[in-house]
Amino acid sequence: MMELPPTRAGHIGRVLSATAILLFLAMPIVIILVTSFGADGIGTFPPKDYSTRWYEQMAAPGGNWATSIALSSLVAALTTVFSLILGVTAATALARGRLPLHAAVYGLVLAPLLIPQVVIALGLFLFFEPVGMLGSPLAIALGHTVLAAPIAILIMISTLKGIDERLEDAAASMGANRMTIARRVTFPLATPGLIAASVFSFITSFDEFFIAQFMSTPDTRTLPVLVFNALQFDVDPTVTAVSAVLIALAILALALVALVRKLGGHRNQQGGLLPTEPLT
Repeated sequence: MMELPPTRAGHIGRVLSATAILLFLAMPIVIILVTSFGADGIGTFPPKDYSTRWYEQMAAPGGNWATSIALSSLVAALTTVFSLILGVTAATALARGRLPLHAAVYGLVLAPLLIPQVVIALGLFLFFEPVGMLGSPLAIALGHTVLAAPIAILIMISTLKGIDERLEDAAASMGANRMTIARRVTFPLATPGLIAASVFSFITSFDEFFIAQFMSTPDTRTLPVLVFNALQFDVDPTVTAVSAVLIALAILALALVALVRKLGGHRNQQGGLLPTEPLT
């Protein structure tokens, strides 16, 4: 079938349509960023006067916001560690192993992504409440791992399938054992995937609300729970500063993932990730 040559009007129409869609998607982010610098206490847009008072209130030592940010950071760090352990282990078994009922195991691993989060949160509440672990950062992190681990597993499966197994076979033929192969060949090549899995696991935990809401107590509230409480009965302008910081962190995290993947691909082409000394 003969393709019609693109016209100037069609090109302009596509550019305008794409620009309009991007502006529509970015509009809420721009509004939040501008409003976060407003000086008034009602969060109006556009602000009449500008100030950094809400950022100062958010970062005030000993305040509710600073405490919640510290708790969310701790929980997200623990979740990242747990998710990486499960992600590397499960991805290795699924990508390289010969598991019976492979499709069923794969579906079971990804099931938390399909089940409503409120259902998972209720199940975790009923599990941890009898043992008195509600409000524990460890318990919240374990709950967040249920959601973050499948994402880490998907990323690691894709990463491991992109690694040429002949490199591992070559290392084995030179006498390297499994641990040496993993340490000197597989893990260096999988570094971009490990970093991506870490970033997305951290973001998933830091932004999660339902599990944190069910598992929190008045003394232990993660940042999303505190934001919800601040907006439930009133509008606290500090929420706009918190939202702006979260947007900035998300952008930086995505930029980091893109940079690491780009550098990892370049180094793979140059052979920079392969060891040059004997595999011992």
